[in-house]
Amino acid sequence: MQQPRHYAYWPREAPKSLTYPATSVWYNLEVSARRYPDKPAFICYDNAITFKALEAEALKLAGFLQKKCGVAKGDRVLLFAQNSFEFVIAYYAILRADAVVVPINPMNLTEELRGYVKDSGAKVAIVAQELWPAAGPLAADGTLQHAIVAAYANHLVNPTDLKVPDAFKLPRQPIAGPNVTLWSDAIAQDLAPGPTTAGPNDLAVMPYTSGTTGKPKGCMHTHATVMSTIVMPFEWFKISSEVIYLGVLPYFHVTGMQNSMNTPILNGCTVVLLPRWDREVAGVLIQRHKVSAWTLIPTMVVDLLASPNAASWDLSTVQRMSGGGAAMPEAVATKLKELCGLSFVEGYGLSETMAPTHINPPDRPKKQCLGIPVFDTTSMVVDPATLEELPQGEVGEIVSAGPQIFLGYWDNPEATKECFFERDGKKFFRTGDLGRMDEEGYFFLVDRLKRMINASGMKVWPAEVESLLYGHPAIQEACVIAAKDTHRGETVKAVVVLKPASRGSVTPEEITEWARGKMAAYKVPRIIEFVESLPKTATGKIQWRVLQEKEQLSS
Repeated sequence: MQQPRHYAYWPREAPKSLTYPATSVWYNLEVSARRYPDKPAFICYDNAITFKALEAEALKLAGFLQKKCGVAKGDRVLLFAQNSFEFVIAYYAILRADAVVVPINPMNLTEELRGYVKDSGAKVAIVAQELWPAAGPLAADGTLQHAIVAAYANHLVNPTDLKVPDAFKLPRQPIAGPNVTLWSDAIAQDLAPGPTTAGPNDLAVMPYTSGTTGKPKGCMHTHATVMSTIVMPFEWFKISSEVIYLGVLPYFHVTGMQNSMNTPILNGCTVVLLPRWDREVAGVLIQRHKVSAWTLIPTMVVDLLASPNAASWDLSTVQRMSGGGAAMPEAVATKLKELCGLSFVEGYGLSETMAPTHINPPDRPKKQCLGIPVFDTTSMVVDPATLEELPQGEVGEIVSAGPQIFLGYWDNPEATKECFFERDGKKFFRTGDLGRMDEEGYFFLVDRLKRMINASGMKVWPAEVESLLYGHPAIQEACVIAAKDTHRGETVKAVVVLKPASRGSVTPEEITEWARGKMAAYKVPRIIEFVESLPKTATGKIQWRVLQEKEQLSS
């Protein structure tokens, strides 16, 4: 049998295939807490939590979830918080309770949150207190049966000279209500959970993604699919327990969750958390804690290197910068090489694949490239209409099969059926991304089959924004497209037809301001263009592609 062409460029000393642990994700923390009890697992604004303390608090929270909130095996539990000690503790507590983590972007507002709660069937949520204004109404009206409210400041008791966001300085608030419990009170009850029974084939995490319909869909991941991409980076990059990570990507998203939380916990590494991106603080943290690995999005490198203080920071300890979400601009990659002697290692994955299906070989990366298929992963470029494999160099849809592929979309068999097909005994996932493969087996992204805007690595689904815009009393029709943005890569633009009575009296600024109260900030259209009408097909469907192509030609 002919070897895949990319094997010629496989990372040195890495095996071609892995044997994956048949244990739960929780077990990773349990093991590291025994191996490295007093080692800092996470450092946040000069405060540390050890592996032993992390496990101890997660066990108490798991006991409370089971014995006071009625959480049973397989129940979905919402996790609504920024990167913090609390996020990590809550994540592992939910797993220890044999339940399923449903991580939610902390930028979401009440009605967006309501959609996730209803779709997932979650009855319990763990919420950071600064996000309570968004979650509180769901507890008040009974949509949520129980909420645990956390204050970051509980763990941040040591002084720091770093700039700390307001949410992390906010003392514990006296939030109360029916079936509302403060985190500190839940931990104080010191309840032990029952025996853990979750195995590799049980659901573990359900991140949400979206698609052409605009309705978010829950991606069902088991302990086995999650574990596969926890262990992959360990072998790909040959990570030792002495690696120190900078954790800046959001943990609600699979890239941050796996690369900057779960993989370090498996390996007993220390993570220096930076919950809110701040280039000046990032520079200081890298130097202060001798950070050696950093998973990020390219805009962070752009921002860091643009700082007037960049030359004064000692970044020499950083041995690896990797990530994805957007292509690294070649000029920035060149500057990074000059200043730090590093090549940015890009990768590619989706919520449905629990992070990577492709990563560049660390000793032979290509610029603006997705990389090569990782361990036990088969990828092809196929014709989107016929699903037949295309020759090398031709553009088609990227499809992948491997141990990291999700089971399907929660309670959505139709969408699940549409995204899979079988070939040669393997179940391939249709990514919806258009790409090509070069002569050496490296994959490159060309375009997106699905509608999606990539704003600084944050995915914005136009149909979802459109559905919210239609709630504005002056809007008759709306079509959301991507506009080029020098900093964000892409930004959100809405092409709007106003109702006749509102024409001339409603401004773009008014619509933008209204949108800020209805959707997460990264989804808000930065550009509003008023038009008399939108292009439509003979059946009346809005031709978003026509508007998108027009935008690309004008920019």
